[in-house]
Amino acid sequence: MIFECVINLSEGRDDVVLAELAAAASPLLLDVHRDPHHHRSVFTLAGEADPLATAARRLAEATVARLELTGHEGVHPRLGVLDVVPFTPYLPDGRPPADLRAAVALRDDFARWLSRDLGVPSFLYGPLPGGSDRTLPQLRRHAFATMAPDFGPPRPHRTAGATAVGARPVLVAYNVWVSPADVARSVAREVRGPRVRALGLRVGDRAQVSCNLIDPDVMGPAELYDAVAGLAAEAGGAAHGGELVGLLPRGILQAIPPARWPELGLSAEATVEARLDRRSA
Repeated sequence: MIFECVINLSEGRDDVVLAELAAAASPLLLDVHRDPHHHRSVFTLAGEADPLATAARRLAEATVARLELTGHEGVHPRLGVLDVVPFTPYLPDGRPPADLRAAVALRDDFARWLSRDLGVPSFLYGPLPGGSDRTLPQLRRHAFATMAPDFGPPRPHRTAGATAVGARPVLVAYNVWVSPADVARSVAREVRGPRVRALGLRVGDRAQVSCNLIDPDVMGPAELYDAVAGLAAEAGGAAHGGELVGLLPRGILQAIPPARWPELGLSAEATVEARLDRRSA
């Protein structure tokens, strides 16, 4: 078993800065997905626990040193420049482990370090002490309002804001382009549920239903796309293709007929396993 860490950063426009951040995460960096409209990038790291923790810390240090939340403008909600840092147990070409205890240990160590060494308040999500659980949407709604940071100072860092640090199972980040924008927003409300987190966002002169697929074995990209396309048509709109954000497990991709991959914005190279194979070659 290895671990995946899919770090969301509040920078999606500056090539030089993104190259510096990618260098900080090397050699465990598998992929960078950037979005200038969201002004956000997703860095996918994977490896054994200790090297992964080191790479995540190096990327965090570079991010906090290089980026500022002050004046940041982007479509996507955000807490800070180092916005979301989730730790996920991963079994290449196998069913992802359900036991999150090792991921929780990585999460807590990272959050404690981030707050102690860099002064960035950290909010935890996923399993919590005492048996409770906190979701990322709950964290975003209540951070600093009715929820104090789990580690660090009680107010946002002056330039870096705060960070959500999680332990979670594998998910797939996936967007569907929908027109018009009001239909995208209404469809997002309809598809949102226990297996799908969704926002309807205007992105430049287009709109999308931006999703996290929480249970991709049941509701994967193909199922989500078909649901969004059907709801959009019922509302007088249309779906115009899909977009994978980052990578997905090869098993999820192989469950989808290859003939559908272009329509869905998928490819054989966009899997965690393909990037791991390339790295070890």
